[in-house]
Amino acid sequence: MAAPSPNIYVDADACPVKAEIYKVAGRTGCKVWLVANAPLRLPTDCIAELVVVSDGFDAADNWIADHAGATDIVVTADIPLADRCVKRDAVVIGPTGRPFTADSVGSALATRALMQDLRDMGVVSGGNAPMSQRDKSQFLQALDQAVQALKAGRRPRFR
Repeated sequence: MAAPSPNIYVDADACPVKAEIYKVAGRTGCKVWLVANAPLRLPTDCIAELVVVSDGFDAADNWIADHAGATDIVVTADIPLADRCVKRDAVVIGPTGRPFTADSVGSALATRALMQDLRDMGVVSGGNAPMSQRDKSQFLQALDQAVQALKAGRRPRFR
């Protein structure tokens, strides 16, 4: 017997792949939880609920980490949030389709800390590269794979 559709929790304030999430959610029947510090327009092509949290430090992250669990998917580029959700056994995917797992999130946190130190010293400037169509395609594939695995009652195996 198939498991129920997972919830998809979105760190929504700066999420560049909301349209892709709505597409997958509409096709698969997943509920999308948009968690943001300010009101956002809700999609009409899937089941979605908006949670507006205070603008306090990590308020959206705290709400997502408190609610996501083993049968859920979290979409975030925030590595500390990814770490918290992985520890709660949620499936975590970055907007480029990169999965965060128990094996990978530690090195992602270390890289994040190193890059912050280099920025603080003025050695490195700038941020992440802009989203490409390939990134969005990889995200769609990873999200769809995660949804299908969880609906089948198993954990996704990312390539």
